[in-house]
Amino acid sequence: MEFNAYIGLDVRKETITVAIAETGRTGEVRFFGEIANTPDAVANLLKKLGGRHGKSHFVYEAGPCGYGLYRQINAAGYDCEVVSPTHTPRRAGDRVKTDRRDAVTLARLSRAGELTSVWVPDEAHEAMRDLIRAREATTKDVRQIRQRIQSFLLRQGRRYAGAVWKKKHRVWLANQSFAHPAQQIAFQIYLNAMDQALERKELIDKQIKALVPEWSLGPNVEALQALSGIALAVAAGIVAEIGDMRRFDNPRQLMAFLGLFPGELSSGSKRKLTGITQAGSLVGASLKPPGPIACRRRSRSGDNAAAAIDRLIHPRHHLEGASQIMREISPHACTRQKGADRHYRHRARARWLHLGNRAASRTKSNQRIIKRQDTIRGSGQGVGACQGILRQNEERQNRSPRVRPRQPYDESSECG
Repeated sequence: MEFNAYIGLDVRKETITVAIAETGRTGEVRFFGEIANTPDAVANLLKKLGGRHGKSHFVYEAGPCGYGLYRQINAAGYDCEVVSPTHTPRRAGDRVKTDRRDAVTLARLSRAGELTSVWVPDEAHEAMRDLIRAREATTKDVRQIRQRIQSFLLRQGRRYAGAVWKKKHRVWLANQSFAHPAQQIAFQIYLNAMDQALERKELIDKQIKALVPEWSLGPNVEALQALSGIALAVAAGIVAEIGDMRRFDNPRQLMAFLGLFPGELSSGSKRKLTGITQAGSLVGASLKPPGPIACRRRSRSGDNAAAAIDRLIHPRHHLEGASQIMREISPHACTRQKGADRHYRHRARARWLHLGNRAASRTKSNQRIIKRQDTIRGSGQGVGACQGILRQNEERQNRSPRVRPRQPYDESSECG
């Protein structure tokens, strides 16, 4: 879509700096001015620029001021884009940063199409995300207060033998007394702060549970809870951070948003992959571990899908409200195939954790093929297929690079 002008806005708490880039490759890029960050001042700016340039495109970087400016510009009939500040191109030798330069840079890069836009949630989704992020902040407060209590007791030489923060541990904490009144007061303040933080967290959990059914993305939250290791808090957090998953064209974009892509340092014929970048959503990253850890648990081989569903449909798993598709793909409702077990064996072997004798297992496989070949030799059917499988197994055994022969024991290698 072509616009008559591209307008860059450098938004701050009190003021907004404005720059304009004329359309065309050689169009003028100039500083326009500075206005107050108020709805009335923005409305006057839109009226003035709309009369001069007509069809205009506004752009500003996502920041602490939220999306109120974006909604006001769109409501006035103009096109507005919120871009990611971490993906804005920067010159390596540029050491001067001012509000005026930032606005001019945004206008110029917007005209060139070099900016990366972010997804802007609606007001209801933003409200739910604020509530879920408040729960994350409360959870962090609980961890910090518990750490202060543990550090305080450790300084006094008091240790609890057993599982901490359970009922018995709480009783043990309540029975602690100190000789000096100042220490007793400090310890009681820590305990009261932890109780208050836990009450806030419980209250937020109840509010999330009550508001999820009214949320437009509530069905996605219910569907995610059918997966192993994902309950209401994690499911709501994932949906709140990701938003509408249909905005991603493929799974790679979703993984990049969550920071689950591996880094790469390659040059020429040399290719080196590093660990995951973790360059995505910070809150989304804190919600990732429970699901993958639970999915690594293997199902018992004697289970079948119907028996697993009947046994595991429980309010704690939330499978009774899930669709049939989620029931089928859920680790609670289906058995794990043998291929998954082989996958985990190969992953462990890739890290030099050898599980069993790989060469011996192929030898047994060859023996089974030879036995089968002898049984069907009389009919003359399938002999060629068995010979082909036997030949493939022999080739794999010969070219296996990770099979290490067992070294003989050498008594002279011992010390002393």
